[in-house]
Amino acid sequence: MERLWLLWGFLLLHVLCFGFVCTSDKNWKILKNNIANSIKAYKPCNPANCGCHISVLQDDLRPFEGGISEDFMDSTVKRGVGTHYQIIGHKLYREHNCMFPARCSGVEHFILEVIDRLPDLEMVVNVRDYPQVPNWVQPILPVFSFSKTNDYQDIMYPAWTFWEGGPAVWPIYPTGLGRWDLMRDDLKNSAAQWPWEKKEPRGFFRGSRTSPERDPLILLSRELPELVDAEYTKNQAWKSEKGHFGKPPAKEIPLVDHCKYKYLFNFRGVAASFRFKHLFLCGSLVFHVGDEWQEFFYPQLKPWVHFIPVKQDLSDVKELLQFAKENDAIAQDIASRGRQFILDHLKMEDISCYWEKLLSQYSKLLKYNQSGRNGYNQIINKFRKTEL
Repeated sequence: MERLWLLWGFLLLHVLCFGFVCTSDKNWKILKNNIANSIKAYKPCNPANCGCHISVLQDDLRPFEGGISEDFMDSTVKRGVGTHYQIIGHKLYREHNCMFPARCSGVEHFILEVIDRLPDLEMVVNVRDYPQVPNWVQPILPVFSFSKTNDYQDIMYPAWTFWEGGPAVWPIYPTGLGRWDLMRDDLKNSAAQWPWEKKEPRGFFRGSRTSPERDPLILLSRELPELVDAEYTKNQAWKSEKGHFGKPPAKEIPLVDHCKYKYLFNFRGVAASFRFKHLFLCGSLVFHVGDEWQEFFYPQLKPWVHFIPVKQDLSDVKELLQFAKENDAIAQDIASRGRQFILDHLKMEDISCYWEKLLSQYSKLLKYNQSGRNGYNQIINKFRKTEL
């Protein structure tokens, strides 16, 4: 009889572990220690006057402490690495051409919000996806970009997508995500409809194949659909079913419908992913893949405290998903902290505050008086959008 029980136990263990990472309490202890130590070391930031993010602009501006001369600014403008703006007498001017007009409009919205409190200045704003100032460029060019890695020295600013100019996703977001304040409200409402105990305990991802590093999650979804639901959708990156593992493109899923899942995945795109901030508001646990790309608010979001870090090759993803499923209270706590951070420290007023502080500090580096350029257009406030 004892042998029969042993055999039954072995068979049960085999069934439970089949297709999953059958991880011992010892392995879980390592992850639990990582979480406990990270929480212990975490120091909440000062929320006053967007103080959580000030160290980022200080670091980005430090290379220019010696000042920026008029000749150097002129040479930067001539390189064509971004759109040239001037603020003169609390009015905003821009060179005629902008590569992506909706992106420039998203930038201009926030500058115009704070322009009455800004001194005269000029700047080059890159609205391409990719940063423009690699470390090997000397001297360092004063170029503003929304995202970068440690291999670049661009000055980060809050992306245009907080207002408009985000990537269009047909048919659900034909003009891009936009309006962070409205999306916050929509996601908070969806999170209320899908509290933690009602969420489906699976990983979830829908997105385009902008990089092959997403492939392992798609393949894992086909191997273990009870663990993760991940499919590629169709956009400009779509080539053929053959190039996407023999399946037609999946249907686009609105972000509010992501909230029904406990575990949501964030991957980089061409640069940093615009969806990262949105995923937290579902109250779901965010699995953030890789740590290379940054936006201005990333540094205060801490791995194991606010999200689960995943290796860029996804070699640990199955284990991490299984850990979350088997340690539900820990997973919920991390999800709750991540959501609260975004709610508290990434409001629209925090975005405007960061723009004001960034441009005010930057203006002090310009060692010359501004003069208007011929042929530049004055940018004025546009009609305020009231819906997504």
